[in-house]
Amino acid sequence: MELLTFKRGVHPPHGKYLTENKAIEDLSPNQLLVYPMAQHIGAPAECLVKKGDRVLVGQKIGQASGFISANIHSSVSGTVKDVKPVLTAGGTKSLAVIVENDGQYEEIEMPKPKPYTEMSKEEIAAIVKEAGVVGMGGATFPTNVKLTPAPDKKIDAIILNGAECEPYLTCDHRLMLEETNMIVEGLQIILHMFPEAKGYIGIEDNKKDAIQKLKEATKDIPNIEVKALKTKYPQGAEKQLIYSVMKREVPSGKLPADVGCIVQNVNTVREIYNAVVNGRPTISRVVTVTGEAVKEPKNFRVRLGMSYKELVDACGGFKEDPVKIISGGPMMGMAISTLDVPVIKGSSGILCLTAKQAVLPEESSCIRCGKCVEACPMFLVPSAIDSLGRRKEYEAFEEEHGMDCIECGSCTFVCPAKRHLIQSIRTSKKTVLANKRKK
Repeated sequence: MELLTFKRGVHPPHGKYLTENKAIEDLSPNQLLVYPMAQHIGAPAECLVKKGDRVLVGQKIGQASGFISANIHSSVSGTVKDVKPVLTAGGTKSLAVIVENDGQYEEIEMPKPKPYTEMSKEEIAAIVKEAGVVGMGGATFPTNVKLTPAPDKKIDAIILNGAECEPYLTCDHRLMLEETNMIVEGLQIILHMFPEAKGYIGIEDNKKDAIQKLKEATKDIPNIEVKALKTKYPQGAEKQLIYSVMKREVPSGKLPADVGCIVQNVNTVREIYNAVVNGRPTISRVVTVTGEAVKEPKNFRVRLGMSYKELVDACGGFKEDPVKIISGGPMMGMAISTLDVPVIKGSSGILCLTAKQAVLPEESSCIRCGKCVEACPMFLVPSAIDSLGRRKEYEAFEEEHGMDCIECGSCTFVCPAKRHLIQSIRTSKKTVLANKRKK
């Protein structure tokens, strides 16, 4: 079996053995749930409720406030206890609705839509938008926007990202095994929107059971093909996945649609199915709680708004005090200082590392070895753009294509001088964008 891949990249330890064979468990929430209005790329949602209001499961409590924005829905029934800024896992504060769960889980009326085969492309996109579906792989880009490319973009490939290349995380793997048919039908919904396109499901070969399961599920569907990918990081990055599957390169400053592709995470496609077939908004997701510091690592399906602490407690807590807790995976996740943050649409994992795992060496001077260049999947010179950013030479940073960095962390992983390359480059990118907004 030919294994498809991209150029460069790295091979970090997987760490997936802790949870890859753990079936998804449903976890019920405690009393308070917190719903930040910023759970996606773009403008925060506009809050629709106030203190004292009663809300129901599936009720829209946040309205998309722009073209790049997404609706927010309550995952429980109960009373709004407060509307105030809260700390999120990204380290920033967001206005949030705090709901006291009444334990009744009373739902708003959610009429089932007509069959998607009778819907137009525009009707499907409108349902996806209303349901608040965003990229569940971590990018959290509003999905309805991805599904409505400019009319001049000829889409001939819909690629599902089942690579899950981030170490330790197994939520997508378990979804592919346990909710296979939902994922396949979700892809068929997108293919109905783009009848001239073919569907591809890319899965790394360290998930052979998922490859087999999806091949079996799609064997009689002529316009869907499962592609086995070489296990390499960052295989699941959008541009790298497109190259691996289609051998097409997305030019600098361009989007997948410019090369005829739309890429969706398997969890996102499952949510498209849930919205279009069942008429239900995004109010839950699967989260991997893992790391050697956790007593019993697990995969949970949880309602949005639950606290990270609830999930860790449901794993039996810590068997050893963690020296670092990461929201997400070790390569692209964000270190957090507290578990009192809510699960949002982009919360793929909670990684708790022991002192043995989380070695925190001091930076030393760059030795010009070139390892970061050899690893960079975007063909950048990370050491150079890092230096430009640290010197605040932002025009030169842009000229050296610093904004093309996908923040995968491959450069930091291989650096023998332990330079904090990705942190520096990420900060510089944010500064460049902030400076542009001021103009």
